[in-house]
Amino acid sequence: MAHIVVLGAGLGGVPMALEARRELGRDHKITVVSDKDTFHFTPSNPWVAVNWRKADQIKVKLAPMFAKKGIEFVHAAATEVRPEANQIALENGETLTYDYLVIATGPELAFDEIEGLGPHGGFTQSVCHVDHADDASGVWDNFVENPAPIVVGAVQGASCFGPAYEFAMILETDLRKRKIRDQVPMTFVTSEPYIGHLGLDGVGDTKGLLESELRNRHIKWITSARVTKVEDGVMHVEEVNEDGTVKKTHELPFGYSMMLPAFRGIPAVRGVEGLVNPRGFVLIDEHQRNPAHANIFSVGVCVAIPPMDTYAVPVGVPKTGFMIESMVMAAARNIRDELDGKEARHVATWNAVCLADFGDGGVAFVAMPQIPPRNVNWSAEGGWVHLGKIAFEKYFLGKIRSGQAEPFYERALFEMMGVHKLKPDT
Repeated sequence: MAHIVVLGAGLGGVPMALEARRELGRDHKITVVSDKDTFHFTPSNPWVAVNWRKADQIKVKLAPMFAKKGIEFVHAAATEVRPEANQIALENGETLTYDYLVIATGPELAFDEIEGLGPHGGFTQSVCHVDHADDASGVWDNFVENPAPIVVGAVQGASCFGPAYEFAMILETDLRKRKIRDQVPMTFVTSEPYIGHLGLDGVGDTKGLLESELRNRHIKWITSARVTKVEDGVMHVEEVNEDGTVKKTHELPFGYSMMLPAFRGIPAVRGVEGLVNPRGFVLIDEHQRNPAHANIFSVGVCVAIPPMDTYAVPVGVPKTGFMIESMVMAAARNIRDELDGKEARHVATWNAVCLADFGDGGVAFVAMPQIPPRNVNWSAEGGWVHLGKIAFEKYFLGKIRSGQAEPFYERALFEMMGVHKLKPDT
């Protein structure tokens, strides 16, 4: 019997454990390690931040769900991964030994890299974690009693831009519903070289669609932006030319701000020789496996993906939900094959299917694969996106609560649409 340890219990870790259980049956032991005892549906965080959801509505208790599937759950933070010994040191003093390790921790949020950034000790809010969004909801309640300018966006080095666009539009929608939109100037600040780049050089006409949305909602924007410092009520921004010179400096007043930070790997893996890159992201080959440590796999936001290009202001590459699920399926099947004495052969497509909710509409896109050049490069907008996001939230949370990796009807639907998680013949 092999022991497979999944480190992390978010959008990568929970599906990974469930998919591994389905692929491996009950012949092998699976353990999930997480510093949190609940799963939360991260895409709903913007709704929590404006009180359209309560935090508890998007949470699932992990231990009871995993117990139903015969998966052990350890509620403890990892302090050190030791590949040479096949061990993980835990904050509670225990040490776990594994045969296979899947790192699915997500990132550490690098608020500290910019003075004044972030919700703890800084002056901006966050929707990266449900606890941040829950805290932001109280700040929002106070803000709408005293309207002032808003600044929303993503700083240099960020790799997750969709939630910034979503949150800007959701705030704008909420302000209109409250009949106070006319009292709130809004500015979107992003490190992207152009609106709708998304870290992906755009998908379909996301440039045109998102510029149009911002324009129609009277939200100004600054691209190729480098945030130098945030003070209480003022954000200092440099607008940068292609050659790296400063085109213009901005001092943006705000009464409310949410800026997505850059990501880095968690402390337990940072600096481990051969395992991670200088930012602490896990190095993987085409089979989701670490090249230096063959029994370590990785899925989700914590994997290392090179940026699309070199820009004057650093722009990372996002890892979207469907892309993560394709990584999960490939990793689970490759571990199964290795346990059966076969070579790992499954390769994730890294296709992206995204619904970006704007509160009363939204933009959807399909990128196959996510990183260009693509076989499918499509985007569209409409009120149906908002409804689709609500339906998907309910569906995904129901799936996690029942401990399902991928019901047969979900797989059949995507197959019918021609959206696959694994490359052909793998």
